[in-house]
Amino acid sequence: MHALVATVVHHPEDARILHRQIRALLDAGHTVTYAAPFRERGVTPWPELEAVDLPRAAGRRRVRALRAARAALAEHAPRADVLLFHDPELMLALPRRRPATVWDVHEDAAAALLTKPWMPRPLRRPLAPVVRSFERRAEGRMHLLLAEEGYRGRFAGPHPVVPNTTFVPERPARQPGHDRIVYLGHLSTARGAHELVEAGRLLRPHGVRVDVIGAADPSVRPMLRAAQQEGAVRWFGFVPNDRALRMVSGAMAGVSLLHDTPNYRHSLPTKVVEYMAHGLPVITTPTPAAEALVTGRPEGACGIVVPHGDPRAAAEAALLLRGDPGLRSRFARTGHEIAREHYHWPVQAKAFVRQLEEWARAEPGLRALTHRAPAPA
Repeated sequence: MHALVATVVHHPEDARILHRQIRALLDAGHTVTYAAPFRERGVTPWPELEAVDLPRAAGRRRVRALRAARAALAEHAPRADVLLFHDPELMLALPRRRPATVWDVHEDAAAALLTKPWMPRPLRRPLAPVVRSFERRAEGRMHLLLAEEGYRGRFAGPHPVVPNTTFVPERPARQPGHDRIVYLGHLSTARGAHELVEAGRLLRPHGVRVDVIGAADPSVRPMLRAAQQEGAVRWFGFVPNDRALRMVSGAMAGVSLLHDTPNYRHSLPTKVVEYMAHGLPVITTPTPAAEALVTGRPEGACGIVVPHGDPRAAAEAALLLRGDPGLRSRFARTGHEIAREHYHWPVQAKAFVRQLEEWARAEPGLRALTHRAPAPA
C-alpha cells in the first residue's frame, strides 16, 4: 500500500503523525509520501520517506500553504492507495481525483477556536457552528479516524477511534529524581504556560527546576524567554518526540496544567500518558479524562490533581513529592503499570494500519485506473 500523508499545520516531527502512524505504516512494509512543512520547520525528512515540502500554515497566514497543498496533493494522489490528512483546512485542498481519503481528527476544532489567539475574539463563538456544519458535511465525503472516544458525539455515524497513546518501555529507564519537574508539549495560555512559569518562580528557591519542552504560541514566547533569563524555567523549544522523552526520563514529576476549556474536557492529554509510560508521577489539573486516569483507576493513584489556574498548588504538589521518595516511587510504579497495560501504542498501531488497508482495498478505483495499461491498437 502507498500512503500519502499530509499536514500544513502540525510540525513534521509530530509524535502522532510521524513517530506513531507513519512509523507503523513503514514497519508494516508500506511506502509513504509525506507532505509537510519541512524547510520552514528546519526538519530533515527520514530517508525512507518520499518527502514533499510545503509552506507552513500559521495564524492567519494560510492561503499560500493551502494553494501549495492543493497542487501537491493533485500531483501525488493518483499514485497513492490512501490519502491521510491531519488538518481540517486541508479539506479545502483535496483534489477531485483521489484515492480512499481519511481525515485524522486530532481535536475539537470548533471548541479550539475559543482559545486560538490569532482568531479575532468576536468571531470565535459565531464561527463554531460553521465549523460543526463543515465537519458534518465532511463525514459524508471521506473516512474519519478519531483520536478520542469523546469526539464520537460530534458526528452522526460510527467511526473508528485510534487513541493518542504512546510507546511504553517494558520498564522505565530511570527512577524519578528529586530536583526537577518537566512539561512536554505545545505551550499556550490555555495549556497553562503562565502557571508553569509562576510555579517555576515558586520552586526555584527550593532548588527544583522546571524544564519546559515544546514549541509555543507567539503570545507566550516573550514570557517564556524572560522566565528563562531569570532562571524560573529552562525552555528547550520543540524537540522531536523520541529525544524529548529521553529528556523527560528521571524527572521528579511530569506536569499538565490545562485550563478548563471545551476543547480539553473530552481529551486525555497525551503528555500525561507519556509521563506515566516513563515512570514519572503526574501533576495535573482536573480535566475529566486526566483526573480519571491519575486518581480514578482501580490500580491506584499515579499523581496529584491540583486546581485550575493555581500555580502555588502545583508547586506545593512538587514539593510534596520531593519530600516523600516512597510516594514518588509508588506513583511512578503504578502509572507505568497502567500505561503498559492499557496505552502501549503497538496495540493501536496494528489496528490503525489494518483500518487503512481495509479502506484502500475497498476503494481501488483511482490507482487501478491511473496504472491501467493502454488498450492494444
